[in-house]
Amino acid sequence: MINKAIALYTIIDDLLKAIGHEQDPRAKMSDAEVITTMLIAAIEFAGNFRKAMDFMKESGLIPNMLSKSRFCRRAHALEELVNDLFLQIGMLLKEANIHMQYIIDSFPVPICDNIRINRCRIVTGEEFRGYIPSKKRYFYGVRIHMITTADGIPVEFVFLPGARHDINALYLLPLQLPPGSELYGDKAYNDYEIEDALWMVDQIKLSPMRRKNSTRWQSNPWIRLYEKMTRKRIETTFSEIAGWFPKKIHAVTFDGFLLKLACFIFAFTLCKAFSL
Repeated sequence: MINKAIALYTIIDDLLKAIGHEQDPRAKMSDAEVITTMLIAAIEFAGNFRKAMDFMKESGLIPNMLSKSRFCRRAHALEELVNDLFLQIGMLLKEANIHMQYIIDSFPVPICDNIRINRCRIVTGEEFRGYIPSKKRYFYGVRIHMITTADGIPVEFVFLPGARHDINALYLLPLQLPPGSELYGDKAYNDYEIEDALWMVDQIKLSPMRRKNSTRWQSNPWIRLYEKMTRKRIETTFSEIAGWFPKKIHAVTFDGFLLKLACFIFAFTLCKAFSL
């Protein structure tokens, strides 16, 4: 675990230097140390910041550890920086992806059980009550809409309330894929306007599974089989990320909940990309 923490710190520190990040010289802990502790919490301690802080201090990696309250304030202040670093890693992975194939899909993350919706203080409103067709049940929380490489490494993601349709993610994701890329998706991502715009402007081919009543061309049977098999890889990625989640992700605020989700995804991407 110590070697993994050192490797993560080295990667984060190099990324911060590459983007020219500057921090307050009076800070007791560097931004790289704070972000590394957050990622270690996601990888080894199911998102528990306190346990990760204790480990980093007791192992001697960060002897000048902040208190819990100060650490949480620093973590929230670095939320935008964490997302920027993920995008930087995503750009590097896209450049290294010679196959030019990507997958888009979503998976639900409940904030609380359905029976506790009336007592949920993190979020309120029916827009967070989503439906999971495969399980034939409702959930109360958010959906993570994600783009991965064909190997299952996340390169882009966005959070949406559980009730939002998947097609909304196409309007919010950066979709900064190299020209000539092909993006596979399920039937929920059928939108002819976006499909045409992506091809004409960015030369990105959006290839969702067609509905039976679709007016667009249907792929050959063997191509549909290949698309279906390729798309299955992202479901494995979702299972692997969700395997790091605790039974309940502890958070006091909605921003804190999303921050922990971003840390899980960022940590997973680094572990997969650098074989940590």
